[in-house]
Amino acid sequence: MATFSDLKLHHRAFTERYPFYRYRIEDNPVSKLKKPLEESKFALITTAGLMLESEKRFSNLIKMGDHSFREIPNDADVQSLIEDHDSSSFDHSGIEADKNLAFPLDRFRELESRGKIGSLNHRHLSFMGSIISPSKLIRRSAPEGARLLKKDGVDAVFLAPV
Repeated sequence: MATFSDLKLHHRAFTERYPFYRYRIEDNPVSKLKKPLEESKFALITTAGLMLESEKRFSNLIKMGDHSFREIPNDADVQSLIEDHDSSSFDHSGIEADKNLAFPLDRFRELESRGKIGSLNHRHLSFMGSIISPSKLIRRSAPEGARLLKKDGVDAVFLAPV
């Protein structure tokens, strides 16, 4: 396992000065699952910046991070997704080798086919990680994504952070 001292100097300096967002536990939107897994509809969310080849790329020109998201249809070929994450703070080779590391849709399809989960939603969401100022993400994009999934009748979300 890597330690703080294993990071590149500029990543250590950035982390030491990073104004981490303070999330209050009383603001926690998590709720208990009301159905058994075998009856629940799932959606996946990743912060790998994955997208379909035909979609507009995430912007690396937005100073504090691109807070938008991309919809990934349930029938998408996971390996054909484009990883548009621009962070240099991690090794991207694992995701390039198998996109399921950051977006385990193929594994969830297997769970669905074996009856371990009820179903998969027709869409999933992909956000960009490494957002330095998450206020727009928290106030706009995340609630917008949550509204879409709620409208779809999703019971549970699996978050794959990168």
